[in-house]
Amino acid sequence: MVRLPYKLLLTLSLAVTPLTTFGQTPDAVTETVQSIVAQHHGKVAVYAHQLNTGKTVALGADTAVQTASTIKLAMLWTALREIGLGHAAWDERVTLKPGEAVGGSGVLHFFDTPLTLTLKDVATMMVIVSDNTATNLMIDRFTTKTVNDNMTALGLDQTWFYKKVSKPAVGPMPADQPKFGLGKTTARQISTVLEKIGRCDLNIPGQPTVDPAKAQVACKAAIEMLRNQFYRDTIPRYLETLDNTEEGSGIASKTGSLNATRSDVAIIAAKSGPIVLAVYTYDNADKGWSVDNEGEVTVAKIAKAIVTAWSPQGINGKTLVPGLGLSAPSDSKQ
Repeated sequence: MVRLPYKLLLTLSLAVTPLTTFGQTPDAVTETVQSIVAQHHGKVAVYAHQLNTGKTVALGADTAVQTASTIKLAMLWTALREIGLGHAAWDERVTLKPGEAVGGSGVLHFFDTPLTLTLKDVATMMVIVSDNTATNLMIDRFTTKTVNDNMTALGLDQTWFYKKVSKPAVGPMPADQPKFGLGKTTARQISTVLEKIGRCDLNIPGQPTVDPAKAQVACKAAIEMLRNQFYRDTIPRYLETLDNTEEGSGIASKTGSLNATRSDVAIIAAKSGPIVLAVYTYDNADKGWSVDNEGEVTVAKIAKAIVTAWSPQGINGKTLVPGLGLSAPSDSKQ
């Protein structure tokens, strides 16, 4: 019998148990999510965190993935910060000029131009129907450089918004841009961005602080955009039936889709406490565009498993307000 060195045995042990902490076994909800992931014909990255209890599921949560349209959350956070700083306002006017519209998701490319909208209109279209033309207008207003500088300053070094939608990359680009296309992130980092939107945490350490009153107004509007997300076949798919309130949806989310990618990032207003959840399915075998695409169903199953385990009493949209009913993060206190 060949005896392997202890260090090699330890390395092999860690290599075959990447989803657990060494010396510990996964909890029941993690095991359930692992079983769902194992059945998916593709790859999956998951990060779920209940903000008031600290419960967490993290599977491939630090792997860089194609964002598709979920990178628009980084743009939304940047717009909220600029409004909070007094550098922008929801009621300012933005004009869509002839020839600027792009196809894909959204409806603005069907409208006659020139068309003048408010900044709030543009942000709303970017979020609720993932309008690509609106996204490019937001880039014109705030720039991808501002977004990326903000993400870097927040320590989100794997979250990048590379370029306009359906437009070639312009200027020097990171070497990995061709691999990721529009943007990249990790499930953990994009969850941080959405948590900051939910908490209305718009400050960057060492930089000017936002006006709290302006920030609250901006964040309230953003949360309403997110909870009115039009595409609801992923995280909300099996959860909306649990929300029987009259206060609107208990899920504020942003989806992203490419042929081989289905993803969703959400704040779920669980009755037991808010949950931030990001699920990315990628390198998917199913590249179809029906509502029963395997990637979409996998995301939905994971969301249901986590919410059922952590909040069996369901969700409640009443708590989807700026701050999420939680204390302010220490780094954002005025």
